[in-house]
Amino acid sequence: QTSMKNMERELVCPVCKEMYKQPLALPCTHNVCHVCASEVLLQHGYLCCDPTSEPSSPAATPATRSPRLGRRAVPKPDRLDRLLKSGFGTYPGRKRGTVHPQTVSFPCPACQRDVDLGERGLGSLFRNLTLERVVERYRQTINISAAIMCQFCKPPQLEATKGCTECKSSFCNECFKLYHPWGTQKAQHEPTPPTLTFRPKGLMCPEHKEEVTHYCKTCQRLVCQLCRVRRTHTSHKITPVLSAYQALREKLSKSLAYILSSQDTVQTQIAELEETVKHTEV
Repeated sequence: QTSMKNMERELVCPVCKEMYKQPLALPCTHNVCHVCASEVLLQHGYLCCDPTSEPSSPAATPATRSPRLGRRAVPKPDRLDRLLKSGFGTYPGRKRGTVHPQTVSFPCPACQRDVDLGERGLGSLFRNLTLERVVERYRQTINISAAIMCQFCKPPQLEATKGCTECKSSFCNECFKLYHPWGTQKAQHEPTPPTLTFRPKGLMCPEHKEEVTHYCKTCQRLVCQLCRVRRTHTSHKITPVLSAYQALREKLSKSLAYILSSQDTVQTQIAELEETVKHTEV
């Protein structure tokens, strides 16, 4: 267990403190998640490329990295030169308000040094496919070694194959059918992978299918990590969901307290109006 824990520390991104997702290899030999790198550059005033598109890799080509990139028409060289000379266009390495391209300085969270990424910024980095495969194999190893048993089987227990967030339990196939009979409300529960720690089912971003973690006050909508680092929310006021929830709850509590405190006055006014109506009718 100690060796596995030590290995897990090496597979954790220094920015988000979670296992790497699409890791990029920095010139200082350290790694960072693609989305985390985009967010760091955005915080330092750089315009980043769309974090939902996959980073480049030695085995990838512009036609195979992303279906959207594969359909995009390649601009003519003369038009591209005019755009670059005029300072238009965005790419990972152009700072806000600048006209001419400049080199991108990336603060590495591991070695605490400013790493020069050149004019292309994140576009010059390669995706660490080896590290990505190691993370995936580690996840599979953890899932295999930690078998989850059905919580409703009579001894001997069978291995759980399904989980239910609403029931907060793990089931084998037969027990899942038994405790979710057809025609009842429980039959509408969606099965999930079995686990020992059931988290509350969070809201999912309809665009990126990721769990929402922040609230955009400008747009008045919930956003996920990928929405947060996109250029559409660059100058917007974004706060964590918990902070937005607490602020809204406090505002509603004050409004409710004011309504309850004035309830007697309102009831008295209603009674007086009813008497006035009766007197008028007479």
